[in-house]
Amino acid sequence: MSYLVEVKPSARKANAAVGHAVLRDGTRREFGDRGAAEAWADGLSTGADRPVWIHAAHPADDSEVDGYLVSRQRQLLDLDGAYDKRRRRLRGGDDGDPGRLDAYADGGE
Repeated sequence: MSYLVEVKPSARKANAAVGHAVLRDGTRREFGDRGAAEAWADGLSTGADRPVWIHAAHPADDSEVDGYLVSRQRQLLDLDGAYDKRRRRLRGGDDGDPGRLDAYADGGE
């Protein structure tokens, strides 16, 4: 039994070790089983820019791969504080309009 993994662009962009592995071995890699693939992903994540992991292919995925090496993209992680920033702006901080929410609450525009 083998477990075929394809490296997704998100993993290459987020983790330099993944990029080096792709340059050396290509975008697909075959393992004995999923456990071996996950161990490889863990090894690539040690001390890396961003962690990577194995995501199983969807049952409806008609490709020949069993899983994908993936990572969350940096720009998504950079937005972690976006909700708090928006909330501060709506309260009147960060150069927001302090009366805007009150106007809507009172039926104004």
